[in-house]
Amino acid sequence: MTTGVVLLNFGEPSEPDREAVLDYLERIFMANADLEEYDSEEAARERSRKLAQRRAPGLMEEYEEIGGSPLNEQARGQTEALEAELRDRGFDVATYLGMQYTEPLIPDAAAAAHGDGVDRVIGLPIYPLCGPSTNVVSLDELEESIDDLGWEVPFQAITGWHKHPGYNHVRAGNIADYAGEWGVDLADEDTALVFSAHGTPQHYLEEGSRYDIYVDEYTSVVASLLGVEEYHVGFQNHENRDIPWTEPEVEDLVAGLDAERVVVEPVSFLHEQSETLSELDIDLREEAEEAGLDFYRVPIPHDDERLPEVFADLLEPFLADFAPEYYQYRQCKCRDVPGTMCLNAPQETPHAEDVAVDAADADLEADD
Repeated sequence: MTTGVVLLNFGEPSEPDREAVLDYLERIFMANADLEEYDSEEAARERSRKLAQRRAPGLMEEYEEIGGSPLNEQARGQTEALEAELRDRGFDVATYLGMQYTEPLIPDAAAAAHGDGVDRVIGLPIYPLCGPSTNVVSLDELEESIDDLGWEVPFQAITGWHKHPGYNHVRAGNIADYAGEWGVDLADEDTALVFSAHGTPQHYLEEGSRYDIYVDEYTSVVASLLGVEEYHVGFQNHENRDIPWTEPEVEDLVAGLDAERVVVEPVSFLHEQSETLSELDIDLREEAEEAGLDFYRVPIPHDDERLPEVFADLLEPFLADFAPEYYQYRQCKCRDVPGTMCLNAPQETPHAEDVAVDAADADLEADD
């Protein structure tokens, strides 16, 4: 039985080509059209086009500054490395890359798997911190793409996975190694460790997204692994629409630090892209240096040889056909669709009255 594993990603134009950038931005704005109210789909599309045209010049400038985005190339490398790792473990698999907003798009990945005749499909978003506009939407699109093909194939999905211990050690070790290379003491009171997370509209949090909770618990664990007691969390927001986003913004946070140096770790990212190479390395560096801070940005360990092992671990129970619960998976709450599992869902606990009844029953049995 051959399993098709689809790695789901955001995508970015590799070159500052105007048409490619406009198409990319319009897809993003249309996908998030529910953040505003519209009378019709055409009105939403028109608004998306206008937002794309407004944002495109600045984004193209960013791509020109960084020499184009390496995201797609790095994502392809991860896809190939995962296939090799899974085959080394004895699994009959084929891996596919599906991007939300650039080619190969998610429907392209579904069509490729269908053409290869795989016997089942597993979707794995390469977003460790589960969000509604990333993990959930990308899996929805993959399942819809399969349905659109009229393809009746078993489908399973993995959403949030930032609690994988190996992943936490990869990121913590990467920070420690980088600090060591530059002679930076993370425990020094004059060193500020800042975790920079991709922002999200407050609308999603109000609708029940636990993304902010995932950011808080993940950064707390990584800081503990590093032995750092005091750290800071900021968000990289994209305020193209006049709506509230997560706070504090990382620029404001860094500008107000009482320290001599700042070490910035981009926690939401598994590839170098415009949000790291431009927003952090150029824009945030300027903010930090204007505030009199020495600036250090931790590189993304996109090609760390342990990452394919982490991804393979996540897939293993589904490929080996044993209960995912053995690896601490539970039914996902963010995407409450049967067959969607995650490491984030809160443990179900008995209601207080049930505990009281159980205790009373135990007392009666003891009396007997």
